[in-house]
Amino acid sequence: MLSLKDSFREFPVIETERLVLRKIEDKDAEIFFRLYSDIKVMRYFGREMFTNFEQAVDKVNLEKSAFDNKEAVRWAVTLKPSDQMIGSGGFWKINKEHFRAEIGYDLLPQYHRRGIMTEAVKAMIDFGFNRMKLHSIEANTDPENTASNRMLEKLGFILEGKFSENFFFNGKFLDTYTFSIINKSK
Repeated sequence: MLSLKDSFREFPVIETERLVLRKIEDKDAEIFFRLYSDIKVMRYFGREMFTNFEQAVDKVNLEKSAFDNKEAVRWAVTLKPSDQMIGSGGFWKINKEHFRAEIGYDLLPQYHRRGIMTEAVKAMIDFGFNRMKLHSIEANTDPENTASNRMLEKLGFILEGKFSENFFFNGKFLDTYTFSIINKSK
């Protein structure tokens, strides 16, 4: 049984019925470039799309370094039996003092509406509560991202609030939703 403190000793691989959530590797830069240069993926992210492959290489290095520095854990989401990454997700903004973290995720558009990210996020939540011993997990979304908002509610997240114009991107102030889920098994 892990705790928040020792969740970063060895990278955790998670297996579900259809998926393997594994460590992000150098070869995944290609998929990160496809993800973060696709308008269907990025329209709700509130950050610039990737314009060159080096940005994807930097993303891979950032995620690996964040885990090594015990700041975040992000998995490559793969569909069995392939080892090919189709999306990613994980925890960041980990607040060890308050046993809380933020979850984020992304998925190639051709895999949308298949329940893949629901299955992956459910496994991440289980890991966060049962292995990292988190008390609560939050997710911040664009209010217009109805698919993500519905998925979070389906998984038991509660809409905590709407923050009006609290995020500045591309010359505009944007609203955000904050969802959270509490570990009720503690």
